[in-house]
Amino acid sequence: MGKGLHYLVTGGAGFIGSNFVRLLYQSGENVSVRVLDKLTYSGNLANLKEFETRAGYEFIKGDICDEGVVRKAMDGVNVVVNFAAEVSVDRSIDDPQSFLKTDIVGVYTLLQQARQLPALKRFIQISTDEVYGHILEGSFHEASELKPRNPYAASKLGGERLAYSFFETYGVPAVITRASNNYGPYAYPEKVIPLFITNLADGGTVPVFGAGRQVRDWLYVEDHCRAIRLLVDRGVNGDVYNVGGSQECENIELTHKLLALMGKDERSIKFVQDRPGHDMRYSLDSSKLQRLGWAPQQDLSSGLKKTVDWYLQHEDWWRPLKNKLDPRYSKGFWGEKGGK
Repeated sequence: MGKGLHYLVTGGAGFIGSNFVRLLYQSGENVSVRVLDKLTYSGNLANLKEFETRAGYEFIKGDICDEGVVRKAMDGVNVVVNFAAEVSVDRSIDDPQSFLKTDIVGVYTLLQQARQLPALKRFIQISTDEVYGHILEGSFHEASELKPRNPYAASKLGGERLAYSFFETYGVPAVITRASNNYGPYAYPEKVIPLFITNLADGGTVPVFGAGRQVRDWLYVEDHCRAIRLLVDRGVNGDVYNVGGSQECENIELTHKLLALMGKDERSIKFVQDRPGHDMRYSLDSSKLQRLGWAPQQDLSSGLKKTVDWYLQHEDWWRPLKNKLDPRYSKGFWGEKGGK
């Protein structure tokens, strides 16, 4: 598909979206980028500050549910990459309605406008491995049964299936990705890795759900962004692609890795009440994507070291966000064990 593309990156002021914008510009391609972001709690203009004066860059503040804003944002674009979403499982259990609006109605609004764009070459809908539910043995492939177990995962499934339906019904050139847990620079500090790093930096404890035996597959954010960029060029319209880091790790093991990097010991761990309906294990088979020439480049140990170093060197970035964070995140969202 090549160079000279005009991108719309929705949710581009968030964690993965801003890293994707950065990858586009660092690649040396002759691209122009328009970012549409509502700037809710996890959207942060500081993530995009380095691009403010760059030729071909534009930022629009707005909601993907707003038809007028979406029409303006999509004017003249060739590629839409939709990162805009409500993304916290804990928040979705606490308040599911906002997730249904953004992750389903918002996607519908984008797709409706995408139908009107004859020059649109690709619509990338960013989904999640959580649409599969959990798996105790083996790995999910793209044709596995979809059994989301929390409102966040269900809302993301609704959005991605809408994208597929618009491909089949209207010919919208949609490609869907399902990625495993992302980590790296610019992740909002409610997420487990930056939450633990910043708690430990302040001499605090880290809340571990249950016994910490849940297994997650960790994907360095730059590897995820490279996969998306590859699919802009080489993805097949209507197809789904798993994007896994092949770095499975129990939460308690991840905690010990972070403690070691921060020079702390087990006294910094606080076991807290487990999340309702907590998925036990995620695991993705990414061979379909790998056949296109992609592979994760960052292993978990070196990726965590890079991530810890970044947060310790960018306290001016995370400190204002951490000060506004719901205190339940730092202490254990569902309370101490025993319901306290």
